[in-house]
Amino acid sequence: MLQASLVFLSLFSLVLAGPHVTRDLRLHESRDSVPNGFTRNGPAPGDTPLPLRLALKQNNIEGLQDVLMDISTPTSANYGQHLSLEEVNEYVAPKPETIAAVNAWLSENGLAAKTLSPTGDWLGFQTTVARAYELFDADFSTFTHDVTGETTVRTLAYSIPASLQGHLDLVHPTITFPNPLASKEPVSVTPGRLRASSSNVTGAAAPASCNTAITPACVQALYGIPTTPATQSSNTLAVSGFINQFANEADLTQFLSTYLPDVGPSTTFTLQTLDGGSNPQSQSQAGLEADLDVQYTIGIATGVSTFFMSVGPSSQDGLSGFLDLVNFLLGQNSPPQVLTTSYGQNENTVSRSLATSLCNAYMQLGARGTSILFASGDGGTEGFQVPGSCSPGQPFVPTFPSGCPFLTSVGATENVNPEIAASFSSGGFSNYFGTPIYQTVAKSAYVAKLGSTHLGRYNPAGRGFPDVAALGTDVKIVYQGAVTSVYGTSCSSPIFASVVALLNDRLAAVGRPPLGFLNPFLYSTGAEALNAIVSGSNVACGGTGFPATAGWNPVTGLGTPNFSKLLAAVGL
Repeated sequence: MLQASLVFLSLFSLVLAGPHVTRDLRLHESRDSVPNGFTRNGPAPGDTPLPLRLALKQNNIEGLQDVLMDISTPTSANYGQHLSLEEVNEYVAPKPETIAAVNAWLSENGLAAKTLSPTGDWLGFQTTVARAYELFDADFSTFTHDVTGETTVRTLAYSIPASLQGHLDLVHPTITFPNPLASKEPVSVTPGRLRASSSNVTGAAAPASCNTAITPACVQALYGIPTTPATQSSNTLAVSGFINQFANEADLTQFLSTYLPDVGPSTTFTLQTLDGGSNPQSQSQAGLEADLDVQYTIGIATGVSTFFMSVGPSSQDGLSGFLDLVNFLLGQNSPPQVLTTSYGQNENTVSRSLATSLCNAYMQLGARGTSILFASGDGGTEGFQVPGSCSPGQPFVPTFPSGCPFLTSVGATENVNPEIAASFSSGGFSNYFGTPIYQTVAKSAYVAKLGSTHLGRYNPAGRGFPDVAALGTDVKIVYQGAVTSVYGTSCSSPIFASVVALLNDRLAAVGRPPLGFLNPFLYSTGAEALNAIVSGSNVACGGTGFPATAGWNPVTGLGTPNFSKLLAAVGL
C-alpha cells in the first residue's frame, strides 16, 4: 500500500504555477433550496479557509457492481470468491486520461492536491471561499443549524470546467449539508420508566428477567444465539465511533461481570484511530452509543476479535468521517469481515453524487468480503428531524446511507412474544437509489399490498429499507458506571452484526470465506431463516407510517435472526 500511495502522490505533486482560472464552466450540481432546519445568514467571508475534495471518475464501477452481485449470490459458482485489494483497485482507479485532465487543471490553477483514497479517486486541497468562487462559480454562504446553532459554509450550486466533464464526479463539500441531529446516540430510558410494551414479554424461551429488560441472555434466547465463544482468530468485527463517542473499558468490564459472568472480565476491544481519533478512559467521557455498541458486540459475538474505530475531529470530509473511515478500511490488506455503524443522516441533505460515491465505496468494501450494517434510524418515516417540525401529509424522508443498495440496513423490534415492529424504526424508500435486483420481488409485493396508502409520499421505485431487524427497546447497558436502559436501532445493528460475525466464525472453522455482502443471500436462501415480523408499524408525521406485514416491509425488513436456521441456510 505504501508503494501504491507514493505512486499516486507523485501524480499530483505539482510545481505551483501562477493562478490562471479557466472560465469555461458548466453547472454540475445544485439544490433548489436550503434544507429544512438551516438558515442562510449571508455570504461567507472571502478569506474563510475551505478544504475541498474532488471525486474522480472511476474507470469501471459498473463492472465491479456486476462482480459484487455475482460473488454475493448463493446460486453463483463464484459465490464467496471475494476480491483482493489489488483486484478491486483495478476497477476503481481513474483512467490515465482522467488523471491527466485533473492534473492539468490543478497545475494551471496553482493547486497542489493530496490523495485521500487508495486508488487516488479522491483528492483534497486547501483553498479559500474567494478562490473557490473563481474555480467553481460557487457563491458560498454561512448557514446556521436552527437547533444546535452550529454554523457551516456551503453553496447551493457549483460548476466545473468543461475540460473536467466526464472526469470529475463531484466537488465536496459544496451542496451537501451536515446534519447535527443525525449523528445520534441511542435514546436513554429513565430507570424505572421502561417502555410499557416490555411488560408483555412472556416468551417461554426467554429468561424471566426479559419481562422487565432486554439483556444479552434475552437476545441469545430469542434468536437461538450460542453462548459458546467463537474460536477463529481470523474472524473480525469492527464498530464505528464518531463525534467524540468513546468506548469505556471499565463500563465494559462491569457489563460483562453483570450480564455475562462466564466471559472473562478482562475481555475487551482493540482500538484503531484515524483523523486524530482517540478513546480517553475517564468515565465522564464514556459515550452512550460507543458503550452500547462494544458491549453488545463483545457480549453477543463473544470471542470474535472486535475493533473500535474512533474517527477524530480532523476528517474535514463533511460527513462526520464516513468517507475517511471507508477509505481507511479500503486501504487495509485485511479489512474487518463485519462493520456495524449506528449513525446516519437525512438522504436529502446529501447530494446525489456524493451519496452515490460513498455508496460505491461500500460496494468496494463488500467486494473485499466485508458485511456492512447500518442502523436505519429512529424517526419512523420522517428521518432525523426535530420533534414537531414536520407537517402532516408531507413527503416521507428516507435516511442515508440506509438507502444505499450495497449495505444491510437494520431496523428495530420490541417485545419478545410476540416480537413486533418498533414504532420508531426508520424505514421507507430511497429517492436516490432504484430497486436493486435482489429486492425486486419482495419489494414489489409489499408495494402492491400497500395500494393507495401513502401514495405520493414515497418513491415506490426506490430501494426499500431496512433489510432486517433486531431487538431495539429496553436494552440494558452500563454507562458511566451505572446500569441504564436504552432504545433505538443503535441497539439493533450491533446485535445483528454479532450474529453475522458468529456465522462467519463457523464458516472459517470449516475453511470457508466470510459472508461478505449479505443482501443477495438474505433476499434468497436466507429469507426463510428470519423471523417475519407481521404486526406493528412505524410512525409518520401526524399518523401511522408503514405497516409490518409478512414478507419484506419497510419497518423490520425481512425479519429478525434465527441462528440455527441461518446456519442451515449457509450450509452448516
